[in-house]
Amino acid sequence: MRLSTFRAALLAFLIFNSQFLIGVAQAQAPKTYSSSEILLGLKKLNVLGSVLYLAAHPDDENTRLIAYMANGRLLETGYLSCTRGDGGQNLIGPELREQLGVIRTQELLAARRIDGGRQFFTRANDFGFSKTSDETFTIWDKEQVLSDMVWVIRQRRPDVLITRFPPDPRAGHGHHQASAILAAEAFDAAGDPKRFPEQLKYVQVWQPKRLYWNTGSFFVKPGESMDGYLKLDAGGYNPLLGQSYGEIAARSRSQHKSQGFGSAATRGEALEYLQYVKGDKAKTDLFEGIDMTWNRVPGGAPIGKMLDEVIRKYDAANPSASVAGLLKVRKAIYSIYETPAKTYQAADAVQGTNRIEAEKELNHLQFWITTKIEQIDELLKACIGLYVEVTVPANTIASGEEVELALDIVNRSTTPVNVVGAIVSGFKNNGVEVKESIQAGKSVRKDLHCIVPSDMSVSQPYWLREVASVGMYSLPKELSTGSLPAGYINQDNPNIKLGFLPQQIFVGLPETPPIPLIYLTVLVDGKAIAYQVPVQYKSTDPVEGEKYRPLVVVPPVAVNIAGRAYVFADNQPKTVPVTLRAGKAGVKGSLALTLPAGWKVEPASFTFDIASKDAEQTVQFRVQPGAGAQEGKSELRAVATVDGQVYSRGYQAIEYNHIPTQILFPEAVAPLVKLDLKRKGQEIGYLMGAGDEVPDALRQIGYTVTLLKPEDITDQNLRRFDAVVLGIRAYNTLDKLKTLQPTLLKYVENGGNMVVQYVVSRGTVMSQIGPYPLTLSNDRVTVENAPVTFLKPQQPLLNTPNKITTKDFEGWVQEQGLYYPSSWDAKYQLVISSHDPNEPAKESAILVADYGKGHYIYTGLSLFRELPAGVPGAYRLLTNMVSLGK
Repeated sequence: MRLSTFRAALLAFLIFNSQFLIGVAQAQAPKTYSSSEILLGLKKLNVLGSVLYLAAHPDDENTRLIAYMANGRLLETGYLSCTRGDGGQNLIGPELREQLGVIRTQELLAARRIDGGRQFFTRANDFGFSKTSDETFTIWDKEQVLSDMVWVIRQRRPDVLITRFPPDPRAGHGHHQASAILAAEAFDAAGDPKRFPEQLKYVQVWQPKRLYWNTGSFFVKPGESMDGYLKLDAGGYNPLLGQSYGEIAARSRSQHKSQGFGSAATRGEALEYLQYVKGDKAKTDLFEGIDMTWNRVPGGAPIGKMLDEVIRKYDAANPSASVAGLLKVRKAIYSIYETPAKTYQAADAVQGTNRIEAEKELNHLQFWITTKIEQIDELLKACIGLYVEVTVPANTIASGEEVELALDIVNRSTTPVNVVGAIVSGFKNNGVEVKESIQAGKSVRKDLHCIVPSDMSVSQPYWLREVASVGMYSLPKELSTGSLPAGYINQDNPNIKLGFLPQQIFVGLPETPPIPLIYLTVLVDGKAIAYQVPVQYKSTDPVEGEKYRPLVVVPPVAVNIAGRAYVFADNQPKTVPVTLRAGKAGVKGSLALTLPAGWKVEPASFTFDIASKDAEQTVQFRVQPGAGAQEGKSELRAVATVDGQVYSRGYQAIEYNHIPTQILFPEAVAPLVKLDLKRKGQEIGYLMGAGDEVPDALRQIGYTVTLLKPEDITDQNLRRFDAVVLGIRAYNTLDKLKTLQPTLLKYVENGGNMVVQYVVSRGTVMSQIGPYPLTLSNDRVTVENAPVTFLKPQQPLLNTPNKITTKDFEGWVQEQGLYYPSSWDAKYQLVISSHDPNEPAKESAILVADYGKGHYIYTGLSLFRELPAGVPGAYRLLTNMVSLGK
C-alpha cells in the first residue's frame, strides 16, 4: 500500500476526531479488554443516547448513577464539574490551590476510568467555600462559566441533563447552588443560536430533552414524601463486569483520596430520586420518548440489525471472529455520513434552506458517527488483541533535543495486521512507511528519530499557562500540536487547522491533549484504520513493576526557590537556596535574584555550567533587608538567563501512587516578609495531621521545630517543648490520638502550651478534642478580610509578645477561618469575633483555656493558608499562640 493511501486514511480519521482529542489517556498502560468487556462494548454500539451530570466540584458527582448510566444503560455519560477543587483541603499532602486542583483533576480522571464516564470542566476557579450563589457570581464570571457549560452540551449533545444540587440554599454551598442555576440556564441557551454564536464555528446548537435534579433524603424535609419523584434503581448487578454498580461506584469514589473519601461498596437495590426541572416531563423513565437506537439517524436502521448479528455471533473464546462483522458495520456507518456530506458540499455556495437543512443533518450525524467509529476502532483493536505503545528513554525533553521513539506493535490474534505508516505530531519527523505484515503472536518495533522543535511549549497544564483571576482561569492561545505533512486541512470544518488547537477547543477539556502523538495507520482485512498513540516514558520499579509517566517538555533550565516564604523578623541575613535543574545537557548561563528596593543580595549574580541533563546545582544567596526595605509583604524572584533568553519557572513533581505523576512549572517567586516580631520560647514539637507548611513558617521566624511521630508523644519527651502544635485535621487523620490524648493533656496540665489547628467536624477520631467540652461545626468566615473585633483586648494572646491589631487581619487569602466550634464550655475564653455579610458574629475562631499550669488553644483561623502566602499578621498571631504563658 502506498503512503498516499496511508495519508488518505489518516485524513479521514482526523476529520472525524479533530474535536474529540479528550479520549487519549496520558501516562497509562495501553488499555486491554477481557472478552466480557468486549461484549459490553459491542452492546454499547447499539445504544445512541447521552446523559450529562452537572455539579460544582470533584466528589460532587454521584458515581453510582454514572456507573449505572455508562455500564447499565450503556449511554454516553459525562460529568461536568464547574471547578477543579482548587480551594479545598488536602488530606494526603501539602499541595494547595493550583497544585491541589491538578491532583483532584487526575483523581476525577481516575474515577471516570473506573465508572465509565467522561470528565469535563468549566474555567471556574474554586476560590474556597461560598455561602450563597450571589457571592459566587460576584467572583466567577457567570457568563463565561455559562458559555463553557453550553459548549460542552453542544459538543456532547446529551439527551438528558442531571444536576446534583438544587438552585437554592438547600445546596449548602454557593458553588453548589450556582451549578444548578447555571445548568438550568445552559439547558435553554444551548439550543439558542443567538447565545454564544462564536461557538457555532465548531459545533451546532443542541437542545436536551429534559433536565432533572438528582435529589435524595438529605435534601428532603423530615416527613416529606418522595412519592412524586421519578425513581430508578441504580443498584443492579452487571454480570459482564462481575460487579454491582454500587461496587463500581465505591472504587470510583475512592479515587478522591486527597479528600479522604474512601467508600464502602453497596449491593442490592439502590433507588435514585429525580425531580423534574425543565423540558419534557417523564412519567416513568428518564429517557422515555428518546429514540436511542440507530433509527435516530437517517439511514441508520440497517446498522442496528448488523450489530445485532455481530452480538449474536460473538465468540468469547475468539473475539477476533467478530472483526469481519465490525468492519462491515464501520463501512456502513461511513456510508450514511457520505450522503449528507455530499449534499452539504453541493449546497455550500448556495444560501438558503437546502444548505441550512443539509448542515443540520450533517451535524446531527457527526457526533454519533464520530463516537461510534471511535468505539468500533477501539473494539477492533481489542478483538485483534493489538497492543501498541510509543515510549522514550527519558521522561523529559527540551527544545532542540534529538530523541528516539520506540514504536512497539504486537498482534495477539489470528487476524493479520499490516502496519501502513506513522506520523509524529509534535516533533520534527517526516512520516514513516512500514510495509510489514504482523502475523499471530508476532511483534514489530520501529525506532523513529525525531527532533524537538525550538518553539515547543513546556508541558504546563493548559489552564495554568496564563495568569488567572481569583474566580476564573484563562484559556491559552492557539496551541501547536506539531507539524503535519502539507495538505492536511480539515475539509469538514475549515475553522480547525490540523496541527493546531484553537483556543475554543480547550473549553471543557480535563487536561492538555498529549503532545506529541503518533498517528498510526494499520490495515485490517484491507481496511485502513488510524489510531492516536501518546508518546510516554516507561520504566520498571523494583517494587511496583512497570510504570508509565507522561512525556514532559521542559525548559532548558528550571529555577526552584526553596521554601514558600522568607520572613525577616530582624535585619539579620537569611540564606535563600535556589536550585537550577538542567532540561538538557550543556546548559550555560547566569542566575540572579530580583528584589524590591532597599534589599541586599550576595552574590549579585552567579554563572553556571551544567554538563548533564536533569543534573541540579544549588546556589546559596544571602538576602538581607537594608535601611530602605519597607515593612510588610513583597516578593523575590529567581531569574536564569541562557543564550539571551530569560527563564523564571521552577520544576515541581506531584507524585502519588493513585494518579500519574504530574509535572508543573510554577513561577520562581517567593513571598518576602519584613516585620517587627518578638517571640518567646524556642523548642516547638509539631504533630502533623493532613499535611501543611506551618512547621517551615515557624522555622522562618527562628523556632526550632521537631516533627513528632505518634510514638514520640510521651511524658518525658514532651517536657522539652515550649509548645506542642497539632497540624490541620490531626484529629481526623491520626487514629492514635484516641490513646495519646491523655498524655497531651497531661503535658498541658504540667505547664505546657498546646495549639490545635482546625479539625473537620465530621469523622473525628474522638468526640472531645479539648480538656473541656466543645462542639465542632461547619461554621466559618469565608470573607478573608472580614472586620475583626477583639472581645477581650487585654487577653495575653493579643498582647504578648506582640501587640495584635486589626491590621494583622489584612491581606489574608481565600478565607479567614473554618470549622469553628458552635458551642463550648464556659472555661474557654473567647478572643476575637468576625462574620460574613448579613450573618451573626462568629466568636470561636480562637478558644483559649487554662488547664492546670498550662494553656490549650483551639483555632479555626486558616493559618495553613496565610503563612505560606506570607501574610504578616498570621506570623504575629501564631508567634503569640506558641509563646503564651512564657
